Amino acid sequence: MGKKFASIDVEQRTFIENQHIFFVGTAACEGRVNVSPKGTDSLKVITENKVIWLNLTGSGNETAAHLLKNARMTLMFCAFDGKPKILRLYGNAKIYHKRDEAFQVYSELFPKNAGARQIIEMDVDLVQVSCGFAVPLMDYKEERNTLNVWAENQGEEKIKEYWKHKNTQSIDGFETNILN
Repeated sequence: MGKKFASIDVEQRTFIENQHIFFVGTAACEGRVNVSPKGTDSLKVITENKVIWLNLTGSGNETAAHLLKNARMTLMFCAFDGKPKILRLYGNAKIYHKRDEAFQVYSELFPKNAGARQIIEMDVDLVQVSCGFAVPLMDYKEERNTLNVWAENQGEEKIKEYWKHKNTQSIDGFETNILN
């Protein structure tokens, strides 16, 4: 059975920081549930009850749309090597855009990325750890640089144009406020 904790301890923080991928789950009160894989150096544990992650430009913007409707969010980390483990962070989150002061402060914690579109700050109210016995063992090869190269080649103006056409609404038609 899983174990529950009120905050992220040192061992859990180390586990989180060593993962190459994590999954983000969000849902508005209506519409579809979204689960997105995230990689690169895009997540930081700030305190025992606060994490932030750099949300990069992608084909959709479901997380932002959902969080505006319902602040609940779950992050899941799985051990694909070593000892089996699944760790979930539950809590509420808020979105910061480039126009927000918090974005400017937090963005200093990440490598520069031309595709950066939001920073999500999550207040963690529950940490749950479970066995992960069914998670396959997989070897990490390397990060993909496709998204970063694409963003660099686009430049700021073309990325904003892309956001206008692809990132202003969720697949259910919910606003993301990316350009407001």
